[in-house]
Amino acid sequence: MEYNVENTLLNSLGIEVKSVTNDGVVATMPVDDRTRQPFGILHGGASVALAETVASIGAYHLINQETEMCVGLEINANHIRGKQDGTVTAHAIPMHRGKTTMVWEIKIVDERESLICISRCTMAILQKK
Repeated sequence: MEYNVENTLLNSLGIEVKSVTNDGVVATMPVDDRTRQPFGILHGGASVALAETVASIGAYHLINQETEMCVGLEINANHIRGKQDGTVTAHAIPMHRGKTTMVWEIKIVDERESLICISRCTMAILQKK
């Protein structure tokens, strides 16, 4: 599945989708001037944007793309550890696959697999009009 990320938040934050399967999504994001907050560490909002991105891509992969669309309904995140540079990787897995909602668990880790952020995102599945 190919994604056009030009002129999107994914492009602005440097998010790269590495894999998309029925079992989950993996994507990376740099920790750099685009994603750091003023104190020099990864901005929590950037982590949340990465988390919702992988949940959205995963939900889209699993729905009937001709008749359905998906949108974020709710997201929460616990920021466990700060990160000043390098790359973070998001691993999203579907925890619930319903007809009208999906719930995704997202773990964001650093290069050593240390937990940076854990998030849960609920996606609404809507019928296209």
